[in-house]
Amino acid sequence: MDTENGTTPTADLGPAARMITELLDGVDERHLAGPTPCPDYAVRELLAHLVGLSAAFRDAARKDLGPTTDNSPKAALPVLGDDWRAALPPLLDELVAAWRDPAARQGMTRAGGVDLPGEVAAMVALNELVVHGWDLARSTGQKYEADEASLLVSLAMLTPRDNIPRPDIFGPPVPVPADAPLVDRAIAMSGRHPDWQPGR
Repeated sequence: MDTENGTTPTADLGPAARMITELLDGVDERHLAGPTPCPDYAVRELLAHLVGLSAAFRDAARKDLGPTTDNSPKAALPVLGDDWRAALPPLLDELVAAWRDPAARQGMTRAGGVDLPGEVAAMVALNELVVHGWDLARSTGQKYEADEASLLVSLAMLTPRDNIPRPDIFGPPVPVPADAPLVDRAIAMSGRHPDWQPGR
């Protein structure tokens, strides 16, 4: 549920995916070995994870279940292909288009080896784009300007509730002031410090 008004916001992946595509222009070879807010990932692994999750959630939306949707993100560090800069934007476009098909949100699907209702999988996919888009921006010294609707979806999904378990892939929420910017509240709920910077 949306903690702002008690409703579940609709998950449209377009704005968050577009933000990631725009960030790619600011990533160069010197960034790839640099740290990210994900302790196990350098920038190259973060980009590889974005490639993998884009394919996985695209196929989850299409109900095309198989190797991409069965692979757990915890299985091994993702490996970045040489063609990542050309490969990722089209994958993001396909991901967005797949989830705009109403059939994607109906019934059950699978991602990361976990069976999920389609509507929940859409929220998880959007949250992945929001959080890892922020990771990429911070890791490469770029501005991150997520849209309000996407941030509300992330905040709603990550806020602990009795009836919906919080994803265990995130660390404990980081305390922030109640009047902190929406992006800071959403990112803090993912277990990240909103003021994270490389080397800090």
